[in-house]
Amino acid sequence: MQPNETTQVAFLGLGAMGRPMAANLAARWPTTVWNRTTSVAEAHAAEHGSRAALELAEVAGAQVVCTCLPTDVEVAALATALGPQLAPGTVWIDHTSGDPAGARDVAALLAGYDVGYLDAPVSGGTDGAHRGALTVMVGGDAEDLAAVTPVLDAVAARVVHVGDVGAGMAVKAVNNALLATSLWAAAEGLTALAAQGVAPQAALEVIAGSTGRSFATETLIPDRVLDRSFPHTFALALLAKDVRLAGSVLAGAEVDAPVLHLIEQLTSAAAVELEGADHVELVRVVERAVGVELSSLE
Repeated sequence: MQPNETTQVAFLGLGAMGRPMAANLAARWPTTVWNRTTSVAEAHAAEHGSRAALELAEVAGAQVVCTCLPTDVEVAALATALGPQLAPGTVWIDHTSGDPAGARDVAALLAGYDVGYLDAPVSGGTDGAHRGALTVMVGGDAEDLAAVTPVLDAVAARVVHVGDVGAGMAVKAVNNALLATSLWAAAEGLTALAAQGVAPQAALEVIAGSTGRSFATETLIPDRVLDRSFPHTFALALLAKDVRLAGSVLAGAEVDAPVLHLIEQLTSAAAVELEGADHVELVRVVERAVGVELSSLE
């Protein structure tokens, strides 16, 4: 299969990431969107020119099926229902941040219908999704990837083939565990400095030109914490889920991971304490423990 201007694309799952990703696809390909809440799909169609599927069966004619769902459990359920209806040669691109083992199970299920499967989680946040500038880490068959690369190019600035099925989700889990680690460590360091009278902005200016800098110190804390905006772009509960998955990846490789185990405990506890919070609100847990808000000092 080589996509052309008439290739039918389906996008299942219109959450914070899925909505802008599907919009970018709809700008280049005939795109049908489906969401468990039908009104969300209808609103997407009205705004972006996609076609809303009221029933799952309405996406069965697509040559490329994309999913972006909370976990691989939801993907498996859709694959079970939709797989028998898909034409042989269809390629399923799964942007979900899920379990590598679950990805392999879905791939095996779809292979029984001669449907290719790529686990292709993304990084770059909602801003990257809106700009079509995500990084996609892909696990799966190289020929399947080559066939759908033009479709991925509509949502991504960088597409990296990282290995066989499951490898994409493994890389995403580890990446997000590193995000949680750097965000927590930065919160601890900055609140300690603030408690001693150091302005967070001044500390971040130093760190920005030093070896301790990270995405947390360069973007998340300056843009979302210091102004106390904490926009909801990625749920803390989903970050905690990804950290747990990273723990499974390391355990499967028989890697002792004391730092990751601690971050898993801290992140999971924070997700319970701050139910419904954005992932950056992890900082609030540290602030409360220290008794300092990072915006409190000029």
